[in-house]
Amino acid sequence: MSHSNYSFLSKFKRHVNASMVLIFFTVLALICANIPIVKDWYFGLWQNEVMFSVGNFNFFSHNGHAMSLGAVINDFLMAIFFLSVGLEIKREIRVGELSTREKALLPIIGACGGMLVPVLLFALVCPSDAAMQRGLAIPMATDIAFSLGVLAVFKTRVPVGLKVFLAALAVADDLGGIIVIALFYSSNINMMFMLLSAACAALMVTANIIKIRSKAFYVTVGLVLWYMMLNSGIHATISGVIVAFCIPATLKKGTGHYLERIRKNINKFPVIEVDDLHNTVVLTNEEIHTLKSIESAADKMISPLQDLEDNLHFLINFIVIPLFAFANAGIDLSQMSVGSLFSGVGLAVMIGLVVGKFVGVFSFSWLAVRLKVVALPAGADWKSFASVCVVCGIGFTVSMFIADLSYAGLGASGAALLNQAKLGVLCGSVISAVLGCVLLNKFLPKAN
Repeated sequence: MSHSNYSFLSKFKRHVNASMVLIFFTVLALICANIPIVKDWYFGLWQNEVMFSVGNFNFFSHNGHAMSLGAVINDFLMAIFFLSVGLEIKREIRVGELSTREKALLPIIGACGGMLVPVLLFALVCPSDAAMQRGLAIPMATDIAFSLGVLAVFKTRVPVGLKVFLAALAVADDLGGIIVIALFYSSNINMMFMLLSAACAALMVTANIIKIRSKAFYVTVGLVLWYMMLNSGIHATISGVIVAFCIPATLKKGTGHYLERIRKNINKFPVIEVDDLHNTVVLTNEEIHTLKSIESAADKMISPLQDLEDNLHFLINFIVIPLFAFANAGIDLSQMSVGSLFSGVGLAVMIGLVVGKFVGVFSFSWLAVRLKVVALPAGADWKSFASVCVVCGIGFTVSMFIADLSYAGLGASGAALLNQAKLGVLCGSVISAVLGCVLLNKFLPKAN
């Protein structure tokens, strides 16, 4: 197995585990939102103000007002999520599945179709009401954790090439979502805070150029950048992406330098016969020092980008995303009619995810393959590829996030539209997951 495949499969397992946690908290949110005894507590919880103060300064404040817990989750914790997404995008572009034209072209083409067609379908299905049309971008995203979780059900029956395609497409989708958020979900621009945000970004770019490799430095400046962007009018989550693209992806010195240090320190140890190992109980101080030198050199062979991405894994997958799901997936179904899912925003989102994602990803990919621009992933045929395209309709995290951005601040009507959008995301994602499973089970090679 190549190093590239090993790296991908490690990430694959991580996303699969995260998908199980995400499902649990999504279901828990729906239960809490619909049980009378806890409903009021659940919806009231996210309205509590959050204070993180030094003197009279509250870090979690927007335009002089304390942020609610829900706002902290959606604006601050999701900035950390987008930091992780940005790190993944940068790594994939430099050394991963988007690093070469051959690797990147098919998932990028598929992602373009998977973003364009759902938007067009949303516009066609949804009434031409200005408020409703704010949600055009909701069905654009593919949730990487949920979608890879579906493929995990079939274990080795799924060719690695299809898994890599889906993961790379989801990464490209995230990049598209980031661009949409930056361009269309910013308002009331404050030029002073904009200039301060630009200064923070310039400081990190300069630090990268002069080879500052301290993660603590970039995280600290990133926190300042987040606050400045929060108050600038540009959505604060974009700060996470900016920080990610500023964090160094290379080492201060070449890997050869650190490998030589490791070899020299290893050679300091005497050769010990296997039969004598059981007699070696305690290391000398010199041997302990040597081992720590080896450990230090090994740590320095990992770039700040990859190190931070790895360190963020637990925080993102088991704290940030579950909290986001718990805070945002709760829909009071008693306030909705069955017809709300089959009209307006709910229907538009559901069709965008179930139909739009499949049609967009598959048609654009099919055309690119027929024109011999790219080839199908290794080990895939058109039936199995089409089945994976169906799975791309699992939107969830970023779709939920964009839904909140789309209808926030519109009062009671906005809250109703947001509930419809969330229900559309949930139903569309579930339909795509179930249908994808059925098709994958039918068209994938049978297990030996």
